[in-house]
Amino acid sequence: MAWTRYQLFLAGLMLVTGSINTLSAKWADNFVAQGCGGSKEHSFQHPFLQAVGMFLGEFSCLAVFYLLRCRAAGQPDASLGPQQPFNPLLFLPPALCDMTGTSIMYVALNMTSASSFQMLRGAVIIFTGLFSVAFLGRRLALSQWLGILVTIAGLVVVGLADLLSKHDDQHKLSEVITGDLLIIMAQIIISIQMVLEEKFVYKHNVHPLRAVGTEGVCLFGLVILSLLLVPMYYIPAGSFSGNPRGVLEDALDAFCQVGRQPLIALALLGNISSIAFFNFAGISVTKELSATTRMVLDSLRTVVIWALSLALGWEAFHPLQILGFLILLLGTALYNGLHRPLLTRLSRGRPPAEEGEHERLLGGSRTAINDAS
Repeated sequence: MAWTRYQLFLAGLMLVTGSINTLSAKWADNFVAQGCGGSKEHSFQHPFLQAVGMFLGEFSCLAVFYLLRCRAAGQPDASLGPQQPFNPLLFLPPALCDMTGTSIMYVALNMTSASSFQMLRGAVIIFTGLFSVAFLGRRLALSQWLGILVTIAGLVVVGLADLLSKHDDQHKLSEVITGDLLIIMAQIIISIQMVLEEKFVYKHNVHPLRAVGTEGVCLFGLVILSLLLVPMYYIPAGSFSGNPRGVLEDALDAFCQVGRQPLIALALLGNISSIAFFNFAGISVTKELSATTRMVLDSLRTVVIWALSLALGWEAFHPLQILGFLILLLGTALYNGLHRPLLTRLSRGRPPAEEGEHERLLGGSRTAINDAS
C-alpha cells in the first residue's frame, strides 16, 4: 500500500528532527568559548541546562495537543476528544525519572560519541522487559527473551568498539567508559519511567501529546530542574565539572558563553525545537503507519547520526560499530516481534495481517512518552 504525502511527511519529519535532536546537542558540546569574568576558553559543558531546554521542548507538545484538539472540533476523533479526568500528580514520578535520566544522558553525551550515545540507548529494551515482568506481571515470549540476550551482545560489541577506537584530548578513554556506563544507567531510569507510565498513567486514557506536555510543565520537569539549577550553582563537583568554577552546573557561565558564541544559541534552539517535533512525529507515525515503521525510522536515525558524525570529524570510524549496530538492530527486531510477519509471509505465501502493528514497541498499548531525552 502506497504512502500518502502526509505519511511521507511524518516519516521524514521524525527522521530529520530525531537526528537534529542528538546532533545539535553534540554540536553545542563541541563549542569552545569564554565564560563570565574573562575566564579562559572552555567547552560548553552544561548538561543540566540542556535538560531544561528538553523539557521546554516537551512543554510545546501541550500546545500542539490543544491545537489539534481545536482543529478536530466537530470531527469523530476520540483520542482528541474530552479526556477522562485524572490527577496531574500522577505524572510526578515519571517526570522525576525523565528529568534524572535525561540529565544523566546529557552528561554522558559530553563524554562519548554521538553514535555510541544513540546505539547504547538500545539498552532500554533490556530493562523495560525485565521490569515489565517484575512489576507489571507481563509474560515475555521466547523471541523477546532472545531479543534481550542479543541486545546485550550488541551493547558489548559497541562498548568494545569504544575501547578500541582512537581517543583524542576531548574524549579520553576513561571519560568514554564513564559516559557509556552513564548511558546504560540512564536507560534503567527511563525503563522505570515507562513502567510507571503504563501502570499508573495510561489507564486514565490520557492523550500522548498531553502526557508529554504535562511532564514538561507546572511543578514537574521544567520547573523542578530549573529550580535545581540554583543549588547546583554552589555544589562543588571537582573533576566531574566542566566549568571554571568546578560546580555541578553554572548556568550563568552558560549564558556568558552563548553571548560570546551565538552559534551555541542556534544549537540549543535546534535541540529544543526538534524534541517537540520529534515527539509529535513519533506519535503520529505510530498512529498513521505502524510501530514497525517507527522502529525502522529510529534505526535510520542512528545511521544518519553516525554518518554525519563521521563526516564532520566528530569521531573515528571503527568496524566493530557496524557489527554492534546490526546486532542491536536484530535484538530490537526480535523483541518487538518483527520476525513474525516474515515467518508468516514465508509459511503462507501471503501478506501478514497488520493486527497489533500500531501498538507500542516495548509491549504496551500506548506510545512511550519519552523517546528523545
